[in-house]
Amino acid sequence: MKQVTATGQTVEEAVESALAQLHTTKDRAEVDIIDEGKKGIFGIFGSRPAVVKVTIKIDPIDEARKFIHEVGKSMDAPVEIEVKREGKQVYFMLSGEKIALLIGKRGQTLNSLQYLTQLVINRHSEQFFTVILDAEDYRNRRSETLVQLANRLAQKAVKSGKDVALEPMPSYERKIIHTALSENNRVKTLSDGTEPHRFVVISPLKKL
Repeated sequence: MKQVTATGQTVEEAVESALAQLHTTKDRAEVDIIDEGKKGIFGIFGSRPAVVKVTIKIDPIDEARKFIHEVGKSMDAPVEIEVKREGKQVYFMLSGEKIALLIGKRGQTLNSLQYLTQLVINRHSEQFFTVILDAEDYRNRRSETLVQLANRLAQKAVKSGKDVALEPMPSYERKIIHTALSENNRVKTLSDGTEPHRFVVISPLKKL
């Protein structure tokens, strides 16, 4: 967070001085008037300069975008990013020639990057945002895979009569599993563990 304290004969002059030092404009800054100043007699005797504190506004979504760009660059996998916001959810759609490096095995790299991006965006925001990273429609393909996995493991749980634990997943992936099996009257699901290592457990229901 960049901020400066500046003085001037008037509040306006003090603000202009601060903006010049920060190399920014008033619409991108927050102004806190510490002292409005005093002109004094004949503008000289007893005068007191105006004092302001000016802080550059940080756009949390822009900071998150910069973070993703830097990660892609460090991995030699530059990305283009399209951003879409729906209320408190922010979607970052990534594309690039080496996008597979950012997806990783079973989306593990993408999930880790998503987790870190959410930390970055909320560090700079007064409200909590949920971040979803997608790379060339990977999430939809992953969703279809998870639904198939959920049904297959539910059958395994029923057949064996034992609980089946899945690998750790981010919350939205666990939700896909829970939703896929919500109408299956032979099993129940629950999440266990602590973030970011929470996982779904599929338990067979005993027959009455």
